[in-house]
Amino acid sequence: MKAATNAFAALAQETRLAVFRLLIAVGPNGLTAGDLAQQVGVPASTLSHHLATLERAGLLRSWRVQRQIFYASDYEGTRRLIAFLMEDCCQGRPELCSTDLTLAVPCGPDGCDHEA
Repeated sequence: MKAATNAFAALAQETRLAVFRLLIAVGPNGLTAGDLAQQVGVPASTLSHHLATLERAGLLRSWRVQRQIFYASDYEGTRRLIAFLMEDCCQGRPELCSTDLTLAVPCGPDGCDHEA
């Protein structure tokens, strides 16, 4: 419950939600902090606070390559949040709620395996 609350709090801000959605769309290779700042239209100094909040919430991961920091979606953290939302769906039968949502759960850094 606490992890889900932290994730929702992190996403309850327009810039962080835009960053999260952008990183979900670009996939596991992510983007550099500079590219993120440019694409979201936020100064890098402001963006660093938002990125740290999303990372603490378990929704992003980061790594350094030489002088650049890359950010990408933390698929496991996102999967846990989706699973939390679907846990009690349709009296414990999430497969009844929506095919699209249940198919989103098996996606990860290596792509989506909808057969899982």
